[in-house]
Amino acid sequence: MRHFLSVILLLSTLCLWAQQPANQREDNSFFDPTRKQEKVEEYHFAVEYRLEAGYLQNQQRSVNQTYADVYLHGARVGATFTFLLPRHFSMQTGLLYSIAYGRQQQHWRSQDAPSVQEEYIQHRILEHNLTIPIRCFYSIPVWKQLNLFVYGGPQLQIGLAENDYLQKHLSQKTEAWLQAQNIPTEPYDRMQAELWRANIQMGVGGGIEWDRYRLQAGYDFGLNNLVRQKLMNNQHMWEWGWYTSFSYRF
Repeated sequence: MRHFLSVILLLSTLCLWAQQPANQREDNSFFDPTRKQEKVEEYHFAVEYRLEAGYLQNQQRSVNQTYADVYLHGARVGATFTFLLPRHFSMQTGLLYSIAYGRQQQHWRSQDAPSVQEEYIQHRILEHNLTIPIRCFYSIPVWKQLNLFVYGGPQLQIGLAENDYLQKHLSQKTEAWLQAQNIPTEPYDRMQAELWRANIQMGVGGGIEWDRYRLQAGYDFGLNNLVRQKLMNNQHMWEWGWYTSFSYRF
């Protein structure tokens, strides 16, 4: 009788399990060898080469009147190469050439009492630079070959020349006073003796990437004083700037 009851209990349990809804049953598909696995990204070291061209605007900022604050507008072109790192990071460096032009009027108090003319020097500056960036990039995949990215890091700007084609609108006494203060009144290259050629900057930026093409923009902050020979103890000048550029990976 005991064995008969055990058989009846076992048959009842099997019938109840068979009547359970499908979503309440145990899912054993995890152990199915034919189950499709999610794609796992694999890291492969590589170097990407790009050509870059774009627009820039530099600003020379001073704390006194010995240098006029001026905005320089121009273009830059060059080549970069990028080392791909794990987890969507990369490091970029390269060599870029830029040329920029700007003009500004620098006013001076007249040293000629009877003079009624406006005393000023018009600075027309043409700047040539080489730039070596060292940037850390982080890419954000969006859809297929579409990515967003942000970056930051230092760059070294090397001044090749900064020609100041100045035009003077000064009385003779004012011009003589400026010359006595060793302030130039004739066209000259500022890089020859007055300014340091090395400009260390720290920059941030970002952009969008589609397949081989990138569009980016960034801002660079000048860190060091560019004045080599100070006419005043507190004489400082920095060069900051922003840019937007287009690059192609080949």
